[in-house]
Amino acid sequence: MNGSSRGPTMAYLLKMQARDIADRYRIAKVARSAMRKVFPDHWSFFLGELALYSFVILIITGTWLALFFRPSLALVQYHGSYKLLDGLSMSEAYDSTLRISFDVRAGLLIRQLHHWAALIFIASISFHMVRIFMTGAFRRPREMNWIIGVTLLGLAVLEGFLGYSLPDDDLSGTGVRIAASVIESIPLIGTYLLFFFFGGQYPGSVWVHRFYILHVFVVPALLAALIGAHLLIIWHQGHTQWPGKRQRENNEVGDPMYPYFMAKTGALFFFVFGVISVLSAYFQINPIWLYGPYDPVKVQAGSQPDWYIGYLEGTLRMMPGIVTNIGGHTFVWNVFIPAVLFPALFFMIAMAYPFIEEWITGDIRHHQILDRPRNMPTRTAFGVAVIAMGGDILAAGADDLISWKLNAPLFAVVWFFRVGFFVFPIVLFFVTRRICLGLQRSEARRLAGGATFGIARDPSGAYTPVTEPISGEERAMKEVHRPAHLIAPVPRHVLPMPTPERVTAHLRARLNHAYTRTRLETKYGVGRIEAAVAERELGTKGPITHPDAPELNGGKGPGRPAGLGWPGEPAEPVGHGGPTGVMGPAGRGRHGGSAEPGGRRGQERGSQEEEER
Repeated sequence: MNGSSRGPTMAYLLKMQARDIADRYRIAKVARSAMRKVFPDHWSFFLGELALYSFVILIITGTWLALFFRPSLALVQYHGSYKLLDGLSMSEAYDSTLRISFDVRAGLLIRQLHHWAALIFIASISFHMVRIFMTGAFRRPREMNWIIGVTLLGLAVLEGFLGYSLPDDDLSGTGVRIAASVIESIPLIGTYLLFFFFGGQYPGSVWVHRFYILHVFVVPALLAALIGAHLLIIWHQGHTQWPGKRQRENNEVGDPMYPYFMAKTGALFFFVFGVISVLSAYFQINPIWLYGPYDPVKVQAGSQPDWYIGYLEGTLRMMPGIVTNIGGHTFVWNVFIPAVLFPALFFMIAMAYPFIEEWITGDIRHHQILDRPRNMPTRTAFGVAVIAMGGDILAAGADDLISWKLNAPLFAVVWFFRVGFFVFPIVLFFVTRRICLGLQRSEARRLAGGATFGIARDPSGAYTPVTEPISGEERAMKEVHRPAHLIAPVPRHVLPMPTPERVTAHLRARLNHAYTRTRLETKYGVGRIEAAVAERELGTKGPITHPDAPELNGGKGPGRPAGLGWPGEPAEPVGHGGPTGVMGPAGRGRHGGSAEPGGRRGQERGSQEEEER
């Protein structure tokens, strides 16, 4: 009120209304809690945000393009601005795409933005998943988020292929023809699926309509729902974090959402948009007017799909021709195995990997601290082997261009990639594992001898390096121990009968040794078992602690729960290995207790909840 007889001002009424709404719906409490939410500031965490912002750009540009695109295979004659195609008969889909490119203001730029954003979206998801895999961020309690991420990758590839096919140009039409053959190769049901998507024999007259519905409505809705679920789970469980001096299994160290993280992530969005805009303005991609309208009897030499479809192209080119006829049914194995079975196995194994590793290692702890890739050599080597296999497949998709550029026989190039499909992953597995072990030994020597900062001359005239102890932050990251309690014994039987149970037990023990004998954990990256998990898996109630790590139980005394199976000896130290802490706090609320002071950095979700209570 301003004290005059004219009544309250509009600004006062709006402020009062906003305050009332906040009080009625308790928005202020939620907003204050959200503003105090902390996020890590390591560069690798921005890969997920890069994917998110690319998706936002895709939604904006895709909505704009949908206003002008006509999803129809009806034939028309083109009379647009591109005179080289004037009077040529083509589908309405191709005609509308040409008009978007040449006749609609900023149409070509928007098309370029959309295409580049799609490539970056799928690439950022892929790199993000590699980071998650190499650092063990998929372990308990984040298995479901890993499955969502794998599903997002598959849907993103499908969405990209559907959008890539819509213009009905000669290059994309070739891809649709290959997709029709892949669908038809599925035993027993392939013909029915082909009729469902194409409305009859290829090419039909309805596939553009159906691809358009999937591309514009169905798949984006699924992507948006899964991205939302992914972000909600992250918000609920909190981010993982790299090892450090203040990082613990029961806290979150980083910058609060407001104002620091919001400033960073806002700047990242504009940076992503700017980079994609520069790429779109100066680097031509998918010039469909050079390819011409699709003609089933024409295939362009040297045609290459977008990179994420190159894997499918590579497997198809490497596979030798194998066709069988069983009971009147033709099985085209050289199409079904590389284009259907192999991708299906990849996504199934990727989804199941967190549970496979948990079964092998027996590690049922909840992890907040990430693994450094060198500290888990077998997992890192396995990931590099998969990347090597993928690189071989991707290069095989361009075997004709490689043969032409190198003036090499085509079949020699094909056989090179066939052999490399098996040899490259094996070689790089052992090389990567050896490199990780070498890095472990190098860090152990650095911990023992300190960091070299100069050279001194002793009385005898010899020069020796001068060292000093490494900093506390570096020590916290490199001070490790070997979790001996995870190493499973090899079963010994009086009568070595190869029963299925014994074979499985021996297989698990051998795999366990491959994973855990070279595995290292940082001083505070030892995981924790919550009370509910302990009661279900171990038959133990109450908090689970380790006698050597009471600080992980909020400073309480040691405990040794029955049935947990601690080893009789402490874990083997490596370098300046610290205390052998294994289990963190449990029974102290969802996030455990606060172990670090608050402030701009080092704020913790546990302390936030205590303030709210």
